[in-house]
Amino acid sequence: MNLSIVIPLLNEEESLEELFTRIDNVCKTSNLSYEVWFIDDGSTDLSWSIIENLKIQHPQIHGIKFSKNYGKSQALHAAFERTNGDVIITMDADLQDFPEEIPELYKMVVEDNYDIVSGWKKKRFDNVMTKNIPSKLFNAAARKVSGVYLHDFNCGLKAYKKQVVKSIDVYGDMHRYIPVLAANAGFRRITEKEVPHQARPYGTSKFGTERFVRGFLDLVTLWFVSRFGGRPMHFFGAVGTIMFIVGFLSAFWLGVSKLIDVARGIYGHLITNNPWFFIALTMMLMGTLLFIAGFLGEMIIRTNREHKNYNIDEVI
Repeated sequence: MNLSIVIPLLNEEESLEELFTRIDNVCKTSNLSYEVWFIDDGSTDLSWSIIENLKIQHPQIHGIKFSKNYGKSQALHAAFERTNGDVIITMDADLQDFPEEIPELYKMVVEDNYDIVSGWKKKRFDNVMTKNIPSKLFNAAARKVSGVYLHDFNCGLKAYKKQVVKSIDVYGDMHRYIPVLAANAGFRRITEKEVPHQARPYGTSKFGTERFVRGFLDLVTLWFVSRFGGRPMHFFGAVGTIMFIVGFLSAFWLGVSKLIDVARGIYGHLITNNPWFFIALTMMLMGTLLFIAGFLGEMIIRTNREHKNYNIDEVI
């Protein structure tokens, strides 16, 4: 199979039939064999009923229904486990992404041998203050921290080699950082393609400005995990050891100073009256705790952590 098209959605009943019709026309015109995975992330409208009706008419359609809203990352994770195409394309269900871009994205992966092709909505039709400006700041920070130079990390329209989505683990809110996760896994042939964008024709956006706050926090997490995720002792153990040594040497110097005072016949100066005593003690305790944290981290990563924190009601 040439293509697996993965579409997470939440309350998009107005757009689903039109979206699939356009996908079907594009793939048939380009002679591409394909399957479509709709992931209903807890919709409260008729989205799932529409997917079921489409499935009856078109066997290449598959659907996953979550019991509640778990988020886009979990939706992608569930679909990535089941895709069969050589190239996986993700896109949003709100018709702001253009299915007509699918053949060119497929070509760039298959013929140009890119691991990932990420869409770049250079000209956006979103609110300037609540989306465009925060998005530019977010993308600039993401490029700087991750070292992956894409203009639009948040664009839902992306194409992947099958090996990429089968090798990475998308969890939390990490869907926007899939190119970074892939780069950390060794897939370095990442590029972007300028794609058209249009205003949402139906419904309302499911993402608010708070996604940028979560995005920055996830970026910090990703930076740390990418550098120390496989060796937490190298960070916590090193910092803890340094803090313990500094605290111990400070306490040792206080003890030596006390002995020197006693040798000189100077009495009455209690070590506990010196603020450095409490600083040294605190550093020794924190150093010990950080070292233990590093040790526990080493033990944890030796277990197979499971990120499947969602419940599926139905798969068709």
